[in-house]
Amino acid sequence: MLDFLTYIRWQDFVDILLVALLIYQFISIIRGTRSVQMVVGLGILTIVYFLASVLDLSTFKWIMQTFLSSILLIIIIVFQQDIRRALIQVGKSPFHKQQDIFDKEMEEIIRTLFYLSKRRIGALVVIERETHLGDFIESGFQLDAILTKELLISIFMPVSPLHDGAVLINEGRIKHAGCILPLTQNPYINKRYGTRHRAAIGLTEETDAVVLVVSEETQEISIVRHGALTTVEDEISLTNNLKAIFIGKNG
Repeated sequence: MLDFLTYIRWQDFVDILLVALLIYQFISIIRGTRSVQMVVGLGILTIVYFLASVLDLSTFKWIMQTFLSSILLIIIIVFQQDIRRALIQVGKSPFHKQQDIFDKEMEEIIRTLFYLSKRRIGALVVIERETHLGDFIESGFQLDAILTKELLISIFMPVSPLHDGAVLINEGRIKHAGCILPLTQNPYINKRYGTRHRAAIGLTEETDAVVLVVSEETQEISIVRHGALTTVEDEISLTNNLKAIFIGKNG
């Protein structure tokens, strides 16, 4: 064992790490797309080729060998869209990737909040940050669904059994819905604020979460953070405030 270790260079570790990262990025890019089935199909054909070699099936082996000799061209044709997307991602800086993720997620949330506000439908959206919220959320239904405007709206519609609770969002996914949040015990909170606002303030007094509230009475949209409530006037104001929190240096 020790003799084997003496032949390992630091370059070998770097080599293995780079290959692992390449495989991971490839899987991340094709995950959830039709390309997954294509990769599985190519893998099966490769296994069949090796079986044909072992069993000495000359004709079948020749057919498979002819097909697989053009595998590079086939991969380029089949995965041209995925390859293009991968090259675009490689060319982006980490900041741009973070910005793109933020824009996509926040656009869904912001569009939902103003849609609900115009129709006087209340909402409570919790965005989890560093503090794990499992100990602060008393109940709720696990969803782990992709964050979309349509799903968020359907959750907060009055006919939904989950509309009175909060939605918990983490890493671009709706993790839980119908959550009950701890209410603030601060006696100096403005009396005009109802249960949703008091729940948002209560959670943010104890965690670093950011909570967005839509009031069904006033149609106001508020950002609650560190126990403080800020009302926003329009989509631009809400977007700028969220960017300052999640992308700004002091977020």
